[in-house]
Amino acid sequence: MNILISACILGIHCRYDGSEVVNDFIISHIGKHNFIPICPEQLGGLKTPREPSEILRNAVLSKSGEDITQNYIKGAAETLKIAKMLDCKYAILKDRSPSCGAGIIYDGTFSGKRIAGNGITAELLIKNGITVILESQAESCDFLWQK
Repeated sequence: MNILISACILGIHCRYDGSEVVNDFIISHIGKHNFIPICPEQLGGLKTPREPSEILRNAVLSKSGEDITQNYIKGAAETLKIAKMLDCKYAILKDRSPSCGAGIIYDGTFSGKRIAGNGITAELLIKNGITVILESQAESCDFLWQK
């Protein structure tokens, strides 16, 4: 099975600050499925490292106030192309990201406050029938890890 996965979870240094957030549980399952690493921000043309960004009133803004919504929309569209091309039914995405977050994202004030909502990529994938699983929920998704 092909599964989209936020590249940072696999140890690729593509987060806004140039870091990664390796998930050892997921790493331990490499080989059970084909993980397809994606970074919607990079696919949308943003560099690494970059300023942190959050969604505020349907726009994605960098911490300095630059509107980078179009980069996020482009990255989401490119991610969806990859998902369709490789027949991905699932995506394991990074929690709270303005691209990948699902269910809970930051509120756009850069204060650490969280609100209900989806990131741009997560929303597009969900609307196109791809099941989005947050990194923090992946371990409890037994159906993914049983061979």
